Amino acid sequence: MKEDLFMKELTRRGFLGTAAAGLAGAGVLMSSGCAPSTPASAGAEDELAATGAPASDWLGEPPTISEDEIVGQIDTELLVIGAGNVGLTAAVHGCQNGLDVVLCEKTTGHGHTPGWIGAVNTKYHEQAGITVDKGKLLNEAVRYASGKCDQSVWNVWINESAAMIEWLEDFMKPQGGYTMLDTEGYGDPTGGTDYYVQPLEHTLYTANGELIAEQRGDFYEEYLNSQGVEISYEHCLVKLIREGEKEGRVTGGIFQTPEGYVQVNASKGVLLATGGYAANPTMIRALNPVIPACVTGTSFLPSLTGDGIKAGMWVGAKKDLEPAAMIFDRGVVPNGVDAGYTDDGPDAAFPGNTTFMIGSQPVLKVNRRGKRFANESCPYDFMTHAATHQPGGVYALVFDSGLWDDFKRFHTIGCSKFLGTYWLEPNNGDIDAAFAQEIEQGLMQRADTIEELADQLGFTGSDKDNFLAEVERYNELYDKQVDEDFGKEAYRLSEIRRPPYYGAWNGGLLLTTIDGLCINSDMQVLDESNEVIEGLYAAGDCQGSMFSGNYPEYIVGCANGRGITFALHAVKHIAGLI
Repeated sequence: MKEDLFMKELTRRGFLGTAAAGLAGAGVLMSSGCAPSTPASAGAEDELAATGAPASDWLGEPPTISEDEIVGQIDTELLVIGAGNVGLTAAVHGCQNGLDVVLCEKTTGHGHTPGWIGAVNTKYHEQAGITVDKGKLLNEAVRYASGKCDQSVWNVWINESAAMIEWLEDFMKPQGGYTMLDTEGYGDPTGGTDYYVQPLEHTLYTANGELIAEQRGDFYEEYLNSQGVEISYEHCLVKLIREGEKEGRVTGGIFQTPEGYVQVNASKGVLLATGGYAANPTMIRALNPVIPACVTGTSFLPSLTGDGIKAGMWVGAKKDLEPAAMIFDRGVVPNGVDAGYTDDGPDAAFPGNTTFMIGSQPVLKVNRRGKRFANESCPYDFMTHAATHQPGGVYALVFDSGLWDDFKRFHTIGCSKFLGTYWLEPNNGDIDAAFAQEIEQGLMQRADTIEELADQLGFTGSDKDNFLAEVERYNELYDKQVDEDFGKEAYRLSEIRRPPYYGAWNGGLLLTTIDGLCINSDMQVLDESNEVIEGLYAAGDCQGSMFSGNYPEYIVGCANGRGITFALHAVKHIAGLI
């Protein structure tokens, strides 16, 4: 499909990686980055360190790469950078539309392809007798972002996601896949206020009822291989190429590979699908300070180091003014552990490594002073954000042996309902059996009396008195079926009277960052004057213009759904079809 031009007698297959095992999933923290391929090579971070520039200068300068350092070149029409959910989708769609495609990935395997996808007014909504009010949904998204977003970008997902589901389902049908719209639990009010909560999450299953997640990435790769496209693994983006530096068209990129620097020239477009910067502590500290103030655990890939965001800004791209992140309230830690990085270095870690699904349940939650401090019925990151105003950025979850019955009554939506499906239900609601490992590790405390639980959670003195009084008060509110203190819905109150009693210290679990390069409604990257940078596109978590301060968790699946939708739209625009 492609004629390759090489400068130093390399064959294309000599430096294009073949399919390999995917990245390890949640819990891996250390970032691989782009290691220099030769002693003479230096990445931007190395150059920044050499100059003695302050650590707060997270962006630095693009590395200088001489022509004789480039060991090979490839010419293509569409260059996609990042072989995750968005990049794989774009590469497949590019092939379907007759584009010559190169797909570069910094790691040794393709990334995660989640099976939970938000979409609006699909045929499955029609079958369920549901009509989502598009205007109300748009304004709900705008409200989450406090207006700090581009509503025309949101509208692309709202208006085109139904067609995205059709495309995705057509692709998965030969693999035996089918789609289900999750409608369970959406009829109840939630969050203590009038959120617009509609069923949006479409889940992909195989014919035998198994979730399709990573398998979709494998199917994508198999299709690409059938079209003569091999994913170029171990190709780490170093910099983009723009004619006239910050004035002309983006025409390609330079990558570090095991053989040295390789340049890929793209005649029609470059799509950044490189993800966010969750694994880059330097960027986190400079851009997203709420994260170390409340995060205790990790659920991100080590490759998410902000490469695409920095490369885009080096050629003049504008970035979102304010940060946003996907923080789930599931970062369980031992007693006495604070939120935040464990050290001040560039490869710093968070203290926790266990995903604690109970964290997203609206049970009683108290701070280190033993006091309740927020309405526990709220979007995931609202609880962790509230914890930034509490000692240590953490809080204790408190519940009793009736959790299984409480869970069924709580009717949470999105992935928090997996507490039952994957933990409690298989154990017939037996908390001790479902969380035996956490209890054994001391991450979850179990006691026969509330006073004993207070001791196990580390409460002493007046803090213990506060805790005991707070439990008594919470039982009083349950009896009244009115939350007079924080306005939680009555159906999400619970009593704490049925021994044994359980507690655990919790914080945020960081999944990804979702602030990035500003785009227009065709996914074209914008410069500081809000003008299009020709030839450069962005989609997914490296792309901005949608979120500010939080992830709109009650617009379930919108991040994943927008990523696939935007990948399809960008390719159509690059191919001249829209």
